[in-house]
Amino acid sequence: MTQKNHVPVLLSDYINGLMTDPDGHYIDATFGRGGHSQALLDKLSPKAHLSAFDRDPEAIEVGQKLEKEDARFSIYHTAFSGLASVLDENNIQQVTGIGFDLGTSSPQLDTAARGFSFRQEGPLDMRMDHQNSKSLEDKLERVSETELVRVIREYGDERYAGRIAKAILKAKHDDKLHNTTDLENCVYHAIPKRSRFGNSHPATRTFQALRIWVNDEYQELETALLAAIDALATGGRLVFISFHSGEDRRVRDLIEKEINPCTCPRDFPMCVCHRKARMRWIQKKPIRASETEIEENPRSRSSLLRIAEKV
Repeated sequence: MTQKNHVPVLLSDYINGLMTDPDGHYIDATFGRGGHSQALLDKLSPKAHLSAFDRDPEAIEVGQKLEKEDARFSIYHTAFSGLASVLDENNIQQVTGIGFDLGTSSPQLDTAARGFSFRQEGPLDMRMDHQNSKSLEDKLERVSETELVRVIREYGDERYAGRIAKAILKAKHDDKLHNTTDLENCVYHAIPKRSRFGNSHPATRTFQALRIWVNDEYQELETALLAAIDALATGGRLVFISFHSGEDRRVRDLIEKEINPCTCPRDFPMCVCHRKARMRWIQKKPIRASETEIEENPRSRSSLLRIAEKV
């Protein structure tokens, strides 16, 4: 019961990295339109169970249909930062594997009314869940130039963050910023001509950064990852698919802290903090999409997959 226009990224690597026990209890922390969930259910035994999370009401509708069709599946309407609460409320313990497919799904990008894409005219929105956050338009009404520069630079790795932030706020002040087309045009012309051409559209990084900001995605991610590690049984797997370097870097660094948790000064002859590793890498070097997959699904071009295991 997945949507035909949504193509799961790195599907076989995701399933092979996540599933260690066909009878286990797994979590899809980012259900989206269910591509990874359905593929995992196809591999699991009748004894297994899969719990899925999403903050997008449209994703929940898809998940509820799958829930009615397959008794092994449950869907929860929450951001993945609510993982610990849901597990506690439902007495779910010792999870076998947890998968994260970060970013936006194809249907979200393809629906102009959501405001995620610069390729179609839509509102200045970008909210994953309209009930729990302020729209991009609301946030731009109150943001300072300093803060907007930080957002675009930190969340988008955008070298021209200063020029772009200034241009966005000027357009807003001049009443020339009403939709995503205006925003794309604003960003495009703020970037020097020599830097407007390459593998990706010049507005890609800025739209990404603003989406992360609107949905507080990095704080959500940190909270969810720590909860996921707590929930895993020994030998349980975490699989992460990210789509840009900032996202991937945060996942990598957090796992590294769990692999090397010692806080003792380097010149100490022995560890006195007694912090023990909770994780180990199964796949530290990111797995990338093959040329064949990129050709079939261009959105997989920037995808990165890492796998870690509870010790």
